[in-house]
Amino acid sequence: MPQIPVAGVVQIRSEENLHKNIALAESLLHQAADKGAQTVLLPEAYPLLSLNKAEKIAARELIDGNGPIMSSLKRIAINRNIQILAGGIPESVSEEKGANTFVVVAPDGQITAKYRKIHLFDVDIPGKVKLCESAETVGGQELVTCESPVGTLGLSICYDLRFPELYRGLVEAGAQILCVPAAFTRPTGHAHWHELLRARAIENQCWVLAAGQWGRHHAKRTSYGHSMIINPWGEIVGELPIGNGVLVATIDLGKLQTIRQNLPCLRHRRF
Repeated sequence: MPQIPVAGVVQIRSEENLHKNIALAESLLHQAADKGAQTVLLPEAYPLLSLNKAEKIAARELIDGNGPIMSSLKRIAINRNIQILAGGIPESVSEEKGANTFVVVAPDGQITAKYRKIHLFDVDIPGKVKLCESAETVGGQELVTCESPVGTLGLSICYDLRFPELYRGLVEAGAQILCVPAAFTRPTGHAHWHELLRARAIENQCWVLAAGQWGRHHAKRTSYGHSMIINPWGEIVGELPIGNGVLVATIDLGKLQTIRQNLPCLRHRRF
């Protein structure tokens, strides 16, 4: 009897403590597996959100290495027989800069895909938020899709959400489920998070898995939370406004196929 395709998203409030954050992520991955999830999405920057530049540099790892982040992901994937979608870890690239990298770990512990965040968050909203991700991060250049137990995934990270052409490219490459790990700031999240996620689901007729950071991380950073799972009709089938936790949902690709057949927007494109 085939397994029911179940995906999970994890919501975390990361702190300025790498090993504490990794332990929390492990606990929540276990919870997702206990709820039947075969594929589990972690939020952006779940291993560390810190003001300390030295700490951020020290946290960077090689994707094919055995640092604490990658060792943890491989161990949990194997022990629980799940695919882990590590939505944004600090990849070591050079002495000067790292990359914000989405890593897919298979149930056998092998790395099956990686995506470096293309759109870097360089924003200055007076009195609200000022961040310059490109000062310490190398941007990616390639769209990435990969297979999962619940369907074909399209990978993205946080600020990418504001660029619809990226998701249309993922759908053209076969994506059925759009993954959006994030650490949306509270002001931008309050204004646009729900609207953008639902728009990406509706216009691409895809499932959306959105795993967010939540709460206050340090003196200059607070995240919006509201992790969600959205179906291809744009309906929110699960939401976690605040708090560390897990959402799971059955991914019905039959619903996706029916919507694409009955309302064939993707075939009606003219440009």
